[in-house]
Amino acid sequence: MKNLPGNFLASRRELLKRCGMGLGAWAFADLLARADGGSLNPLAPRRPHFPGRAKRMIHVFANGGASQVDTFDPKPALAKYAGKPLPTGNLKTERKTGAAFPSPFAFKRHGQSGLEISDLFPHVARSADRLCVIRSMVADLPNHEPSLLLMNCGEARLSRPSFGSWITYGLGSDNQNLPGFVVLCPGGYPIQESQNWQSAFLPGAYQGTFVDSKHTAVDRLIEHVRNGAAAPPEQRRQLDLLLEINREHQATRGEDGLLEARLQSFELAWRMQAEATDAFDVEREPREVRDLYGPGTQARQLLMARRLLERGVRFVQVWAGAGQPWDNHDKIAENHGKLAAELDRPLGALLVDLERRGMLEDTLVLWSGEFGRTPTAELPAATGRDHNPYGFSAWLAGGGVKGGLAYGATDEFGFKAVEKPVHVHDLHATILHLLGFDHEKFTFRYAGRDFRLTDVHGHVVKEILA
Repeated sequence: MKNLPGNFLASRRELLKRCGMGLGAWAFADLLARADGGSLNPLAPRRPHFPGRAKRMIHVFANGGASQVDTFDPKPALAKYAGKPLPTGNLKTERKTGAAFPSPFAFKRHGQSGLEISDLFPHVARSADRLCVIRSMVADLPNHEPSLLLMNCGEARLSRPSFGSWITYGLGSDNQNLPGFVVLCPGGYPIQESQNWQSAFLPGAYQGTFVDSKHTAVDRLIEHVRNGAAAPPEQRRQLDLLLEINREHQATRGEDGLLEARLQSFELAWRMQAEATDAFDVEREPREVRDLYGPGTQARQLLMARRLLERGVRFVQVWAGAGQPWDNHDKIAENHGKLAAELDRPLGALLVDLERRGMLEDTLVLWSGEFGRTPTAELPAATGRDHNPYGFSAWLAGGGVKGGLAYGATDEFGFKAVEKPVHVHDLHATILHLLGFDHEKFTFRYAGRDFRLTDVHGHVVKEILA
């Protein structure tokens, strides 16, 4: 300590930083190193590893686990064994299930591709030639909590950044007046709450911004979007003073990534006051566009999502079934029917709307839940299905994927992926590839280790790339 002045009294923070343990400073240094032009703004646009086919993404999340055999994976063999045990014997399920349960919904071929889709989704089916349906998805566990985190964060147990946070960290945002990552979730938080869109050890600027999209008034959607006590010039002077005080505070602590994220959040909140009022107000859309999406919460939030993407937001997650999930252990015909009726028209409209605006080719659309459901009826009611992580469906559209394609397959009854299985890690690796990232090299150093969204797993599913 001979190089320190005699009257130097080191705080614990200063001592740790002088000893080379300022992990927050390292994180912030990495953040600055990745920013084009040396911008201090963590949401400044950045270049990926290579030119990606997609520039932005929307994830329509079927919370609770939609049934693959009732939506995008037809299994006529179930009708043959209706009410009878499957010849394969008892399935490995979380709860007790009984006989084969054929879908109450009819499947038809659609588009030039002849892609089979159930009559739950007639509007989505009109875009069949744009869909790449993965029928061989695989997760790890038949429980909501770990499966939600696996799908959203790539890790079922430990705190890891959500893939929306990873994408925003990698690409920044094209609009500095709105968050780079927005979560539209009507009716409050779902299971696992904000862990589904957490930034974890990534800088806080990349966490998803939650919006309760059940509300219609912008003031209810975004708290304090308008300041009733001070005019904009006065607000700006207040923020300038606050920034000056905070910078003095920061000067004694070095380049702390968490503190910098907090300072940036104040500035973003200020800029949002003008931009957010416009972006979230779907009444500003022409009547013809609003009619295309139709009425209801799902229609409103999917139209909001398109407006956000159009304005440069990088990643939007739309929760379909947050208050009433697709977790239908009984009355699946009634409950899946209700949920699909709310979602189908606006989701079909989103695909049409993105295409006619020239956005679909560089916007990646994902529809998925955290797992699927069993082809056998859950007992005792025998009107619904249990959880099934062993084989389920998801689909992608736009952003560089092949359209009109059914990839992979489950067994003849729709329980387990048997042909070209795609684990959630493989899905994440493929999404990152479409956005321009090598998932094995897209890392963030934390606690002495290089972390990535796919951990030590994942392969790009090259067969679905256009």
